[in-house]
Amino acid sequence: MEVAPIPADTYKLGFIGAGKMAESIARGAVQSGILPPSRICTAAHSNPARGPAFESFGVTVLPDNRAVVKDSDVVIFSVKPQVAKDVILQLKPQLSKKQLLVSVAAGVKLKDLQEWAGHERFIRVMPNTPAAVGEAASAMSLGGAATEQDGQLIATLFGSIGKIWKADEKCFDAITGLSGSGPAYIFLAIEALADGGVAAGLPRELALSLASQTVLGAAAMASKSGKHPGQLKDDVASPGGTTIAGIHELEKSGFRGILMNAVVAATKRSKELSPS
Repeated sequence: MEVAPIPADTYKLGFIGAGKMAESIARGAVQSGILPPSRICTAAHSNPARGPAFESFGVTVLPDNRAVVKDSDVVIFSVKPQVAKDVILQLKPQLSKKQLLVSVAAGVKLKDLQEWAGHERFIRVMPNTPAAVGEAASAMSLGGAATEQDGQLIATLFGSIGKIWKADEKCFDAITGLSGSGPAYIFLAIEALADGGVAAGLPRELALSLASQTVLGAAAMASKSGKHPGQLKDDVASPGGTTIAGIHELEKSGFRGILMNAVVAATKRSKELSPS
C-alpha cells in the first residue's frame, strides 16, 4: 500500500513527553519559522510544571497523550527509554499508519519501536543536548515504511535545532558514544582549559570566557574551513613556539588516546544498555 505523504506546509506536530529535548525541538521549529506554534501540541499531565514552558511560545498543551496523537500528523516520542515501550503500547490503538512516528529515546531500536506501534512508518533520531542552543548534532535512521520524503521532513525539522545526518542504525551506539556523550567531554575540556588559565594567572571569569570562546571558534573553523583538523593544528603551531610546546605536553599525556577511549567506552556502555 502506498504511503500518503505528510504535507510539509500544513502538518501538525505532537510531542509525547514534555521534557527539555521536546521543548528544544518545538522552540527551534517555531523560531526558525518551519512551523507556527498553532500546529504544535504536547501534554504535560505527568509533570504539569512543564506546561508553561511550552505555552510561553504558543504551543498547545492538551489534557493527555491520546489527545496529542489524535491531533497530530507527526508524533515525536520524547520519553525516557525505560518507559518508551509502555507509552507506545498504551497509545497503539490511537496510532494510524497515516502518521509519521519519530523517536528520540536513546538506545531504543527501530525493530522494537515498530513492533510496539504496530507499523513501520517510524524514524529514529539521536540528537544531543546542544539542541537547547540550536547547535545539535543529530543522526537519523528510517524505519521500514518511512519514505525518503518522510526523511526529508524530519531532516528539515531537526535542522532547525542544528545539523542532522542520515546513518545506518547499526552506527547508533557509536553515535551515542561520540555526539551523544561528546558534549560532556568538551565541557570537561573547557573546564580544564579554564583551570589552566587560572593556574597561569588569569581571573576565573576571564579564563572561562576565553576557554569557551576558543572551543567555539575552533569548532567553527573545523566545520567551515574545509581543512583537516590536523592542518588547522599545524597552522597554529609555529616552529619552537608556544603552541607546539603545549601540544607536546598533550601528546605526552596521551590526549588523543584518552578521547578515543572515552568514545569507545561510551559506545560499549550504550550497547550494554540497549535491549538486544
